Amino acid sequence: MAKIIFTSHYMRDAPPSHLKNYVRYISTREGVEKIGESRSQLPATEEQKKLVKQILRDIPAARELLEYEDFCLHPTMGNASEFITCALEQNMDLAAKRENYVDYIAHRPHVERVGEHGLFTDAGQPVVLKQVQEEVMHHKGPVWTHVVSLRREDAARLGYDSAAQWMALLRSKRAMFCREMKIDSASLRWYAAYHNEGNHPHVHLMVYSSKDNDGYLTEKSIEAMRSELAHDIFRQDFAHIYDEQNQARMELKTGASDVMRELMDALQAGTLASPEIEQMIVRLSERLQNTGGKKVYGYLKRDVKNLIDNIVDELAKDSRVDALYQAWGKYQDEILLIYRNEALPLPPLSQQPQFKSIKNMVIAEALKLGSHHLSFEDDFSEPEVSDDIMAEQVQDIPAEAIPERYESGEAITARGNGQNWWSKEYKLARQYLYGGDDVVQDFSEAYRLFFREAETGNALAMQDLGRMYADGLGRETDIEKAQEWYTKALAAFLAEERKAQEKQRPYLQYRIGKMYMAGLGTEQDYEAAAAWFTKAVASNHKYAQYSLAGLYYRGQGVEQDYEHAFHLYRCSADQGNPYAEYELAKMYQEGIGTEKNQEEAAEHYANAFSGFTSMEKRSHDDKLQYRLGQMLHTGLGTEKDDTAAAAYWESSAKLGNVNAQYALGRLLLERGDSPEQAVAWITKAADGGNASAQYALGKIYRDGVHVPRNIFKAIELFTLSAEQKNEYAAYQLGRLFLAGVDIPRDVDAAVKWLTFSADLKNQFAQYALGKLYLAGEDVIQDVFKAIELFLLAAKQNNDYAQYQLGKLYLAGEQIPKDVEHAVQWLDASAELGNQYAQYMLGKLYLCGKDVPRDKAKAVLYLEASAAQGNIYAQFFLAHLDSFGDTSAFLTATRLLHQLENLFREDYRKTAGRTSFMDRKRRRKLAEKKQAQGHRWDDREPVQQPFY
Repeated sequence: MAKIIFTSHYMRDAPPSHLKNYVRYISTREGVEKIGESRSQLPATEEQKKLVKQILRDIPAARELLEYEDFCLHPTMGNASEFITCALEQNMDLAAKRENYVDYIAHRPHVERVGEHGLFTDAGQPVVLKQVQEEVMHHKGPVWTHVVSLRREDAARLGYDSAAQWMALLRSKRAMFCREMKIDSASLRWYAAYHNEGNHPHVHLMVYSSKDNDGYLTEKSIEAMRSELAHDIFRQDFAHIYDEQNQARMELKTGASDVMRELMDALQAGTLASPEIEQMIVRLSERLQNTGGKKVYGYLKRDVKNLIDNIVDELAKDSRVDALYQAWGKYQDEILLIYRNEALPLPPLSQQPQFKSIKNMVIAEALKLGSHHLSFEDDFSEPEVSDDIMAEQVQDIPAEAIPERYESGEAITARGNGQNWWSKEYKLARQYLYGGDDVVQDFSEAYRLFFREAETGNALAMQDLGRMYADGLGRETDIEKAQEWYTKALAAFLAEERKAQEKQRPYLQYRIGKMYMAGLGTEQDYEAAAAWFTKAVASNHKYAQYSLAGLYYRGQGVEQDYEHAFHLYRCSADQGNPYAEYELAKMYQEGIGTEKNQEEAAEHYANAFSGFTSMEKRSHDDKLQYRLGQMLHTGLGTEKDDTAAAAYWESSAKLGNVNAQYALGRLLLERGDSPEQAVAWITKAADGGNASAQYALGKIYRDGVHVPRNIFKAIELFTLSAEQKNEYAAYQLGRLFLAGVDIPRDVDAAVKWLTFSADLKNQFAQYALGKLYLAGEDVIQDVFKAIELFLLAAKQNNDYAQYQLGKLYLAGEQIPKDVEHAVQWLDASAELGNQYAQYMLGKLYLCGKDVPRDKAKAVLYLEASAAQGNIYAQFFLAHLDSFGDTSAFLTATRLLHQLENLFREDYRKTAGRTSFMDRKRRRKLAEKKQAQGHRWDDREPVQQPFY
């Protein structure tokens, strides 16, 4: 039984009918029983039963009353009296004159009064009872009377047990009355009164137009008003239902949601061999070829429509489709039964309005068959990106400047006063700055000694003071103050170098070059840096050789020259520089600036590891500890040893090295050791500004792994990481905004971040962006831009981009057909294990279309694809000799999957997860905007606090 009863009648000016006499008769006849509270639970009397039967005969609609349901369940004297009273009351409009009806609903017992009576209308409009009676009595048009009734327990639970709540509800429904009763707003008149009666409190409502004979009400409109009122009154219940739908939809708390999802998944993974559908689709294809006009279901002749309906209903005979359709029907009934007495019977699938689009899909399949259109059975949206690919791992260490603490202690004498800058006091200050076995680290003492040395003109001390302010060592970080000291240091270095005249001062020249390279005390100037390093290199200075090699490698301040970079790294390495050994090993390993040589690479990595180990023992430097941990973790220059790596990283992490903190956290997560501690280290690194840690922590919050799920925190972290040019973080932001599952969908933000990531050469972003431009649904279609992006991704061995290029060249729809290029790209994709490319090649060679038929080769490709779970490949292998036209043969399976998508789409919409608009509708709206002179992407701004 429905939870809300909504009845509608209308009154006309006419003499009292026989029903008026009937009402008077059964209400006042001799022998009518008046029931006291003490007798209400006794069985109904025979007289009451006769009256109930008579009412049901004369007023059939009374069967829908909640009071009648109560009487059927418990035929007591009290329930019988409630039903008799309510049935007559709700149909009094059929018997009484209008002025009497107004007086009745305003004054009857249990009416909740508003002043002298219970009538109310729009806010701010006074209600004078006599005026309303006169107006209604003399109105020549129809006056509609509605009654809205609830169960007492529902009214109390939802707050509809007082006139105030009903008043607020009905006043908010003026637009509904106008829309459904076809009365314009200026002419609408309505009055209502709330009756707090018995077990079923209800409201009486009169609606009419001030214009005679204006307005009308249909059954469909009555149903629409009933539905809208039910949704408002039972909003809490609907919200509860929708919440349950997201977790365990259908048949609350019974797990039916899992059943439906399982059915949809089974349909998606299924195939269907149907000779009946195959024959009918061929007939439909032939019929459509001889049909003019639009090839859309609504425009076709009846016999063609019947053929399409038969194909849909044949599809529905499949046991999997039937089970899913029945489950879907129950899913819909759960909501409808809120305001309906009973569920509607489930029509044949071909007659179900929600899935009418399957008919046009059948037409599309038939048209493809008629035009010999090449079909691609690939139901993926975008490739899944594995965590191993996503640069969360500890990254290789780029070439970096040699820390001053490892440079040779050359005596630099300031000629003006004969002072040695590398003095005993300066060396002691450095010991306090870095700490060691003999001296405990003490920033305050280091600062005091450096300051005293700086006052004597020691440029090295000036630069160290700059570093202490820049890095916040023993004082508040102060970049401005740091630059002041750097500027003084550079001026002193330059002044000293000028005094040297013809004498070579390579260490001094090297230090000046480093300051220009880093922009310390001056604007960053790679050309000036290269010039100073070149002067020092002329004296065979090993650190200058290393630094200049980096500039040539990166092409900064000089023309990029890998061979010269390799030569300089070798010269530096030959003088015992482990940093140069490491870079030399990388160049041998990758074949940059020299021939690939893994043996040489291994040797130089080993030299680097040995040199770093020796340096770390003397200094306990956090950067060296991080490097050594990295080499142990990856097995570069030593045996792989994660235990030793973790020990180095922990020492470095405790000294505040954010790279080590992140690396340690990742290692702990990989090993499953103490996830809480792992997340703590990654969080510490992220807070310290490590882009990789911010990205990794964003994924942790996005997925709710080891921490409560928080998509907004994830977006915040991805944004911080992306702003440091982390291509993967930018890609993830693009995916999130494009999907619009946990956050509002924002195509502009998605395109912004995907473009940002693609510009950083991220192959996944290039592919995703290419798909957007190819589809032209969220952005203006640009096939050539899409191809350009696919090519960029394909050159990075993105097998999905290669597959898309193969499809484009093979289809020949958006670009000229080129079978040779198509097969080349499909081959490249198949080589990388892409199941769709493997399937497509197998299908091509099996059918001998566009390429020579080669069954053996086809089977190899199909088997490779089938091994990865491709159901179409499996289907072909199971029916190698039992089909004629492959397109007709596959039609039933393709329709099966398209139908599954419709079910899933409808499930997603009804569950209320997000506001939904299908792609075709979105594209049409965009085209309409453009036709009106708006930009294609002109839309209302969506507030996004995340980026």
